[in-house]
Amino acid sequence: ARVEPSRLVTGFEKTIKFWRAIFSPNWDLTALGLKLLGETLFMAIVATALAVPVAAALSFFAARNLMQGPIARPVYVLLRMIGSFTRSVDAIIWAIIFAVWVGTGSFAGVLALWIHSIVDLMKLYGEQIEAIDPGPVEAITATGANRLQVIRYAVIPQIINPFLSFTLYRWDINVRMATVVGVVGGGGIGFRLYQYLRGWAFPEATVLTIIIVVMVWAIDWLSARLREKLA
Repeated sequence: ARVEPSRLVTGFEKTIKFWRAIFSPNWDLTALGLKLLGETLFMAIVATALAVPVAAALSFFAARNLMQGPIARPVYVLLRMIGSFTRSVDAIIWAIIFAVWVGTGSFAGVLALWIHSIVDLMKLYGEQIEAIDPGPVEAITATGANRLQVIRYAVIPQIINPFLSFTLYRWDINVRMATVVGVVGGGGIGFRLYQYLRGWAFPEATVLTIIIVVMVWAIDWLSARLREKLA
């Protein structure tokens, strides 16, 4: 590798221009930035809302304490394996896959977040079901109740608040992740930010960055307050 100290001098002027652009945001872009922010928030909300019912249904099959027996056990193991594999693939990779499949834009971003949210929430929900107090389950079972009745009267009352808390947590993650998947073609404010950075339009990129930072801070604060109330 060649080390050329002279580049520190020749590149200094470009560096000055870079920082000058960073600290000279183009506020005329605020309206567009807020519109793109709304698109990003919509992506996160839709992906989370569509993932919750699927993950909640699958979580009962991903809970060890509910899946005992020669048929149920293999289903549990298979579901856990699929979940682990899907979760190991980063949301950015899923965004690239769906961008190739359905084209770049918000739809690809929503699909990527949806897939990742399902397996993540399924794991969190399933672990919460495994951690429930077995007393009510045993009591309801002793009355001759079937599996659905046990879940309805002994399991669900113990998991409602934790499920809501996990859902808020995942929505918080999806808001942040929606910006990231946008960079690879998932739409929203992240995609436009990438375009500006790629074109060295730093005053415009700075405005979008400020909007993203404020959004993440506000969502994090709101999510934390709501989870505290559910605890």
